[in-house]
Amino acid sequence: MSRTHKILFFATGWLIVLMPFLFWWNTWFGRHLSDQQLAAYLHDDKKPRHIQHALVQLGDRMSHSDASAKQWYPDLVRLAANPVEEVRNTDAWVMGQDTSGTDFHETLLKMLQDSSPIVRGNAALSLVRFGDATGRPQIVALLHPVSVMAPVSGRIADSDRNGTAIHQGGLLAKLTPSGSKQEIDLRSPIPGRIRTVDQPGANVTAGSEVAIVDPGTQQVWEALRALYLVGQLDDLDAVRPYERDVPDVSDDVRKQATETEQAIRARASAH
Repeated sequence: MSRTHKILFFATGWLIVLMPFLFWWNTWFGRHLSDQQLAAYLHDDKKPRHIQHALVQLGDRMSHSDASAKQWYPDLVRLAANPVEEVRNTDAWVMGQDTSGTDFHETLLKMLQDSSPIVRGNAALSLVRFGDATGRPQIVALLHPVSVMAPVSGRIADSDRNGTAIHQGGLLAKLTPSGSKQEIDLRSPIPGRIRTVDQPGANVTAGSEVAIVDPGTQQVWEALRALYLVGQLDDLDAVRPYERDVPDVSDDVRKQATETEQAIRARASAH
């Protein structure tokens, strides 16, 4: 091998290693941001992941009672109306890190009406930190599977498999509307696991159920912990399924579900 080929070979190998690292480094929310970077990222509307990165960093400061975080509290209130679902979702979580935050309580109450079930759920979970159980119905909803409906009649052109793990916004199926060749993507509104999804070739009608997605472990865990504090007897039907030895439910979740039921019953008895 000539010297030139050796150099090209080495450079190619180096780039193969470097490019994934650079991608990870630029998308990793744990990367420290200076005050100047944090302020800039919070206003970078062209890159929602920059806003999320800043929010995560800000939430970490708030959880450690860093007084410097307060200068950006007005931005947290502002971002509750951001058009990007992931930004609103992260924002709802961050506002729960400091119950003394000005206008946080009122903003979270408004977010209970958000169009996204995940945003509504995170807002409800944060409200529990304020001692406010107004979002209890949204918390209970986090324990239930979500049905994804067909927006129009047509045929399923492609779909994922039953039992597959899926992230929020992950592609469940592609639907070809009747009389059209342009496909419509059907995506999961929550992270979790696909219980059922119509397979390719299936005909569907507008408003019919195409897929059912079971909530992910982290979502269930957080909901159970919140209901431990604010749950009522009416919520037990949603809690009990997680006490059983069923697939994809960890021992920690089962234990939390049992403890949540015990706390709800004890609270009801005390009242």
